[in-house]
Amino acid sequence: MTLQRWLRPWLIATLMAVSASTAIAAEALPAAADPALEERVNHLAAELRCLVCQNQSLADSHAELAIDLKNQVREQLRAGRSEQDVINYMTERYGDFVLYRPPLKATTVLLWGGPLLLLLLGAIVLWRHLGRGAVRETDAPLDAEAAQRAAALLDDAPSPARDA
Repeated sequence: MTLQRWLRPWLIATLMAVSASTAIAAEALPAAADPALEERVNHLAAELRCLVCQNQSLADSHAELAIDLKNQVREQLRAGRSEQDVINYMTERYGDFVLYRPPLKATTVLLWGGPLLLLLLGAIVLWRHLGRGAVRETDAPLDAEAAQRAAALLDDAPSPARDA
């Protein structure tokens, strides 16, 4: 009898956990009815950036917003709009950031040229710091007091020849 009393709560808890997990599981989406349309949607989704993910396209993202945007693309293509029309709609609504490869124009020139500019700036700073004309404290001549202290330290230091 004690085994039954002990086993009953565990059995009830297990059944509740299994039923809860099946209630959470989502139903699988049906396969695409139009494979040509899905190919166009996937091609466009690879060209558009997910607005909430870091450096992922709509095709790669599983965020809710990415799925909604992909559904918008699907609906617009189904309505007969061209791929360029869909891209124009997305850039009007979300700006050039939605494009995975934004065009080179006045508002994106820093985006394209920024890495090269930072590399050149870093090279100039490094060249000026390490290059000619850089005055280092170690290059300055020692005053008499500092030279005497250095000589005393060197005289007191054990030499390898004396230790052997």
